Amino acid sequence: MESNQRFYERRAAAERTAAMRALTPQAKDWHAKLASDFAERARACERVRATA
Repeated sequence: MESNQRFYERRAAAERTAAMRALTPQAKDWHAKLASDFAERARACERVRATA
C-alpha cells in the first residue's frame, strides 16, 4: 500500500504537469493551486514522520 506522503507527492507532480498543459489561464491556475496544496500535504507528512 502506498503511503500518504508518496500519494501526495505523485498527485502534486501530476497537477504540475496538468498546469503546464492547461489551455486556459483558469485551468492553469487551478492545477497550480492543486499542485501546491498536494505538495504542502506531502511536506506535512514528512514533518510528522521526522518527529515520530
